[in-house]
Amino acid sequence: MEEKKGVFTIVDDKGAEIECEILFTFDSDETKKSYIVYTDNTLDEEGNTKVYASVYDPTGQNPALMPIESDKEWLVIENILSSVQQKIDEAGNNAE
Repeated sequence: MEEKKGVFTIVDDKGAEIECEILFTFDSDETKKSYIVYTDNTLDEEGNTKVYASVYDPTGQNPALMPIESDKEWLVIENILSSVQQKIDEAGNNAE
């Protein structure tokens, strides 16, 4: 199977393979963990693209995605996502 850069496959709890696209990764000095933010390109009820985040091992020694375990971690991720969305919005406004 040919591996596409920035794409990986997960298996859901029903055994179905789902192709996901990596949006970005980042390391947090605050939590001392590495995070991956990705999407399966499905939409929620409001028509927004669903975005997920997990802890991952950037060395590749442990390929499993691990859950985010604390409110503090979610706050770090939400702040990063807000910052990214703001930059996207600003870039879109400058293009008009």
